Amino acid sequence: MPIEEVPAAPRLDVDRYARIAVVHDWCPNFRGGERVLAQICKQLPNAEVFTLFDFLPADVKEQYFHDVEFHTSAANRIPMVQKFYRSLFFFCPFLIEQFDVTGYDAVISSSAAFSRGVITRPDQPHLCYVHSPVRYAWDEQFSYLQQGRLGFGPKGMLYRYMLHRLRTWDTRTAHGPDLMLANSNYVRSRIQHIYGREARVVFPPVSLKELPCVEDKDDYYVSASFLAPYKRTDLVIRAFNEMPSRRLVIVGEGQQSASLRALAGPNVTFSGYLPRQDYVDTLARAKAMVFAGCEDFGIALAEAQACGTPLIAFGRGGAVDIVQRLGSSPEPTGVLFKAQTVDHLKEAVERFEENSHAMTPRACARNAGRFSEENFDRAILESLGAVQALHAIM
Repeated sequence: MPIEEVPAAPRLDVDRYARIAVVHDWCPNFRGGERVLAQICKQLPNAEVFTLFDFLPADVKEQYFHDVEFHTSAANRIPMVQKFYRSLFFFCPFLIEQFDVTGYDAVISSSAAFSRGVITRPDQPHLCYVHSPVRYAWDEQFSYLQQGRLGFGPKGMLYRYMLHRLRTWDTRTAHGPDLMLANSNYVRSRIQHIYGREARVVFPPVSLKELPCVEDKDDYYVSASFLAPYKRTDLVIRAFNEMPSRRLVIVGEGQQSASLRALAGPNVTFSGYLPRQDYVDTLARAKAMVFAGCEDFGIALAEAQACGTPLIAFGRGGAVDIVQRLGSSPEPTGVLFKAQTVDHLKEAVERFEENSHAMTPRACARNAGRFSEENFDRAILESLGAVQALHAIM
């Protein structure tokens, strides 16, 4: 269902000053999910955050979570846990259930995995913002197992059984929240398919004031993401290796950093992580952003649009919501390709270059207005008001 067909939440009074427990899976660094968390806290002066692991630097806390109290799990105190916390996924459902939020006026869970399963009172309003159903436990299980070289040996079978247990828990807790919000139509369809629940689409917030539209573009393409296998940066590199006259800049680090650098040809350069202003400048001056993964939403894609930068993206996931597709819109802002192959990506780049005059920076920036912080704030407060009102009349 296109976003314009999704019914808006009713305008209801909301108690912004209620004591709110905001439960977030974990905070390893400040990326898209943590930006959503920060924006939620910004609207709720008495919010407190509950998260399994908190590794955010002090300067990020001061800038985005000033005076917000954080509560972490007992596992956050394990020595050097920052290096292996993801491997504790099988323990996380138990850990999330140990947070006592029953004394709060309402609960908002910001969930890509576990936070939705926090234990609440039957009469306690619970709003859930879903970044994604657990990726590695459902339809992407086989991809993750393959990437981890986990077949049907003892270790592989153990992991498969733990994922089976996680799916059972995930399904059991799916009906705890009073209302679910999805960050894209793609996630909305996954919620319906996996949990049998309807969700309203509320796009994540983009700080448009930090992202000036730049019309004078340089001659490079950019790819910006955490360098993990599902982002498919390897596919982007392989395609540009076969287009040696075109420059590609890759922004970000991650578990694939070393292997991707070894794969790249001389026309591909790596910037690593960049300070925020340098990151914005790099996005804004690129002739286009290229992304070959399937994102639940893709905040970097929306930020690129705000900077006036067109997109060349795989036509599945959140990119379908973000891009005004060439050939289907009077003001196109990018090109989508239908298969994750080198040939399809190269064809998309060629099509972009042939039609780049039709995808103007101003059109991209106007398109990004749909993802403003103000729209997000309004939707969150209206939805919180709806679940508060539901319990007020029970």
